[in-house]
Amino acid sequence: METSLDNVAKLRQAYKNWHDTRGGSAQHWLDLMTDDVTMRSLTAGAPGMAFTKANTGKAEARQYFSGLAADWEMVHFTPEEFIAQGDRVVVLSSCAFRYRKTGKAVESPKADVFRFRGGLIVEFFEFFDTARALAATRPD
Repeated sequence: METSLDNVAKLRQAYKNWHDTRGGSAQHWLDLMTDDVTMRSLTAGAPGMAFTKANTGKAEARQYFSGLAADWEMVHFTPEEFIAQGDRVVVLSSCAFRYRKTGKAVESPKADVFRFRGGLIVEFFEFFDTARALAATRPD
């Protein structure tokens, strides 16, 4: 049976891959997800951040990662703390991305909330500085 420590170990490796590839390796995230995974974001598909719309299933999760990679370039992603209880893991991080169309970079604290089922991610919800991110999508 998977434990919260097993889930943390999986996420530690996933975030290491994510940072090391500068967001170029989405497949490792998809491999950690159930077929019916749900993903949500505070920006909820706002203009300039359409890829963050709520989605369900791996096909839509793949679209999230494709949209992120198309619009944003990762500068860094630095996980700082992993907090686990039961089937949930919260990852507190700092990250920076550059919006490709405007060239504006955004640094933000980030909290990712995961729920696991059978050792795989079944829910993901991300929290970050949405005001800064949305401002980066707008030309001066």
